[in-house]
Amino acid sequence: MDKRLFSELGLSPETLKAVDKMGFEEASPIQTAVIPAILEGRDVIGQSSTGSGKTAAFAIPAIEKVDPKLKKVQVLILCPTRELALQVAEEVAKLSIFKKGIHAVPVFGGQPYERQLRALAAGVQIVIGTPGRVMDHMSRGTLRLDSLKFLVLDEADRMLDMGFRDDIEEILSGTPDSRQLLFFSATMPSAIKNLISRNANDPQWIKIEAQAQNAPQVDQVYFEVDRRSKLEALTRMIDVNDFRYGIIFCSTKLMVDDLDEHLHARGYAVDRLHGDISQTQRNKVMEKFRRRGFEFLIATDVAARGLDVDDLEVVCNFDLPNDAEDYTHRIGRTGRAGKTGKAFTFVSGRELYKLQSMVRYAKLNIRRERLPSLDEVEEARTNVFFERIRSTLDSKDFKPHDRMIDRLLDQGYASTDICSALIHLLQGNASGKPSGGGSAPAGKKAVPASKKEDSFSSPAPKRSAPAVMTKPAARSKKTHDAPDWVEKKAAAPRKPSGDSFEQSEPTRKSKYERPSRTGHESGMVTLYLNVGRKQLITPADVVGKVAGVTRLPANVVGAIDIHKGHLLVDVSEEHAKDITKKLAGVRMKGEVLKPSLATDAHKSG
Repeated sequence: MDKRLFSELGLSPETLKAVDKMGFEEASPIQTAVIPAILEGRDVIGQSSTGSGKTAAFAIPAIEKVDPKLKKVQVLILCPTRELALQVAEEVAKLSIFKKGIHAVPVFGGQPYERQLRALAAGVQIVIGTPGRVMDHMSRGTLRLDSLKFLVLDEADRMLDMGFRDDIEEILSGTPDSRQLLFFSATMPSAIKNLISRNANDPQWIKIEAQAQNAPQVDQVYFEVDRRSKLEALTRMIDVNDFRYGIIFCSTKLMVDDLDEHLHARGYAVDRLHGDISQTQRNKVMEKFRRRGFEFLIATDVAARGLDVDDLEVVCNFDLPNDAEDYTHRIGRTGRAGKTGKAFTFVSGRELYKLQSMVRYAKLNIRRERLPSLDEVEEARTNVFFERIRSTLDSKDFKPHDRMIDRLLDQGYASTDICSALIHLLQGNASGKPSGGGSAPAGKKAVPASKKEDSFSSPAPKRSAPAVMTKPAARSKKTHDAPDWVEKKAAAPRKPSGDSFEQSEPTRKSKYERPSRTGHESGMVTLYLNVGRKQLITPADVVGKVAGVTRLPANVVGAIDIHKGHLLVDVSEEHAKDITKKLAGVRMKGEVLKPSLATDAHKSG
């Protein structure tokens, strides 16, 4: 069955806003078929497994028909387990967030009665629970169903297998005849068919076939990662595998924009696609991506649908997709033409249950792995760099520098020391200053080892982009809450160590910070940038943006004076023109940069 946009299903603006915030851009096959039927007032029998997006299929129309002024139970959703009840309750809460006056409560065994009694007494319209506890509340008189509009049996076959048949029969007998009945089940044994025939009123049967959707040529892994650590985990995986060409999928347009900004600032060559970007700009981005003008495309599912790109090294699910079909579409973009591709997925919290359901539904072949430590990242970089040197030596694709080498040997330097010094320069910055040691391939910076390797407390390494980024497309003007991994407060100042930035002591200011400005350093000129404390800009953001966009070493940046709506930054006079040109049009914390040479008025302000 074809998918449709949620905006085509006749939903209220509040629900569409909630759907957009959750990252849903189009309905899954089960949602496309079920939502219109429920809104028409039909009883519905949906044969679909967990992982197909069925929770939203029954929750969205149920929420649409709830009367927020009536403080009585209007929707009852029965689930076989407390875990599923909690999962459904969380999704209902997200989908009803903009519907003022609508309240939902989960009720299940193992939770104190007092909390459930207080919620039910306060007046809720939606109850999600297990049959046993629902029956208990009905017998106590604390759950009355005389105003019930919807009764949903989620995973009905599992409830019958678990011995809840008598409870379900009794609950059904205590509901009004006028209520709509919604059955969802992976299988339809005779017991369920008998239950339906006795209780449903001319139901519409909708069956979504579960299909094995494996991509045999794709090596699939997932990582359990705290939501705030996904950015660090992503850069770590890119660097340890030396990926240079792939797609990173996010669930929302906001996440695409923010991830684009953060990766860009760290020196990764990226661009983005989502629904708010014009078709003309999309075409330009895709044309550049196909010719490998940048490394990673960050996109939502709808924006990336129909993309025809060959030879992708990797697909990353930064956010878990909404259903198994979207997952398969995503990872199927790598591993084509007989080649083996890679796909990795980050899951956090309860997303693990959703992933497990998708694995069962679509028979996915995905395994769990742990994230590489910083030491393993360093070792991988060293190996990559070693192979590049060895390959260059084997191919003899280099210009001899015998004269310079002979001069160094004549001055008494050992050949091994000469080689070590050259490797050190390649791994450090362009000026040849030490970068903190450690081995890394050309174009990547060393990351200092950390005792807490898996705490993700260290900043990700800066990376030299292979191509200068073009001006990004205009972003959406809609305002959203920032995701958890985006810093809400200005970070403590950071100080440079070569091209990497270590956390400075809380009581010390960064060497870049300057409380007042009377001039600029020798050999430096002052630039004016139209961002400041209002955008939560820190000195590390400024240095990272300059280094990432221009591929110049960090020491071209001098003192930084951050004001409320702008900042002044000293840069090397030699590179000032180049920095100004390349920063123009680049986004920083959501603002398009308009750099210029600072005037006396700027400095006094």
